[in-house]
Formats: sequence, structure tokens, C-alpha cells
Amino acid sequence: MSRSKVFSDAASALEGVLFDGMTIMSGGFGLSGNPEHLITALKDNGVKHLTVISNNCGADGLGLWVLLNNGQIDKMISSYVGENKLFAELYLSGQLQLELNPQGTLAERIRAGGAGIPAFYTKTGVGTVVAEGKPTEVLEGETYVRETWLRADLSIVKAWKADTEGNLVYRKTARNFNPTMATAAKVTIAEVEEIIEPGMLDPDAIHTPGIYVDRIVQGHAYAKHIEQRTVRQRPNHPAATKEIV
Repeated sequence: MSRSKVFSDAASALEGVLFDGMTIMSGGFGLSGNPEHLITALKDNGVKHLTVISNNCGADGLGLWVLLNNGQIDKMISSYVGENKLFAELYLSGQLQLELNPQGTLAERIRAGGAGIPAFYTKTGVGTVVAEGKPTEVLEGETYVRETWLRADLSIVKAWKADTEGNLVYRKTARNFNPTMATAAKVTIAEVEEIIEPGMLDPDAIHTPGIYVDRIVQGHAYAKHIEQRTVRQRPNHPAATKEIV
């Protein structure tokens, strides 16, 4: 009989797969689609000298920021470092290594890792610091830079629903980097909001097939944080129609 993929909590889901110096992919875009319970469990575990592949590194007090603040991350491979003062301070002081990628290139490097494609060519970054030290090639009169795949020891992803076989469905913006990261690691652990029985998901709605997912844990009490909230007055609001003298 096959072992169940469902674990009781984030800490138990991480048991036996963590080691110092490992590479971890963490899904999410800003604070949308972050596997926040798994991130907290990583903090509590204390695993250190991590290389983390993620679009960004959370925001003040939230997401991957907690690992950064706890001194557990040695290197980030990401595309956005803004709005995270701690990230900037650690990088500028030499305490944090950074491999900066254009966002599309980062996504494609992860996808290539999952698809078994060791390298590919792109025009993005040609003639900039992004291309320094990388091979280039002229194809049909245009210069391209060679980028290599990204793979990890562990991917932690956040989905909306899962069945007990590990098939995943993401919701709206939370889909972001999660589906590609789920394919590009030796072990993939999915944190989900709801777990249902096999056969209850519409096959056409499944974003990540269960073959890629090794472990599942159900989270709870998701705050669904927003990094930047801006509002504007409705056109029919009195303040918006007030005559300016």
C-alpha cells in the first residue's frame, strides 16, 4: 500500500527533507500565493545556509522575510528586491548573496528545470550586467544570452485545493510561480487551503498533476496580506464632485 501524501502539519511535512546548505524554491509573488505555514516551519526548524529561489523575499515581517531576519538565508535567486529594507541592507553590507534575474528569465529558468532543459537563449539582459560572464550567440542577426535551468532540493508551494493524490488547483494571482516550481525540485511539498477526495476535482481544472507533489499539508487562517493598498474615490462620491473654487 502506498504511503499517504497528507501530513498533519507543516513541521511533520518537512521532516526528513531538510539539511543545512540546501536550495529551496518558494512560490509566491509579493505576498500572494506564499506557503506561509511551511515558511514558519522552516524558521522554527532552524535549517541554515539556505539558497532560496523566489520572485522576491517577502515584505517587512511577512513571508520569506522571517527566514532572512533569522539569518537562515545565505543567497537569494530572485527578480525583485524593492520594498524590503532588510533585503537591501543585508545585500549592501555583503551579508547576503544575490543572483538577480529579469522576472521572465527567472520564470523560464524554473520551467526549464522542471522540463529537463539545461540551457536556453534569450535576448533579455543582453548588453547589461545580467549577461556578464554568460555565453552569448548571434542567431539570425540578433545577439542572445545563454541562461541555465534552476532546480532545487525542495519546492514549497501554495495551492487553493488539492486531492489526496496531490493534484493541485491554484486560485487567481496565487497561481504565479507555484506551478513551475512544483515541477523543478527533488521534493515538492504543497500547502493548501482545502483537501478533498480523488475524483472530486475537474481534470481540466488541475494545474499541477499529483505526480509532481510528494507531500501535502492543509493550512488555516490565511490573512491574505496585501503589500500595497491604494484607494480612489468613486465618481459619484460627494468629495469627487465638489466644486473647486
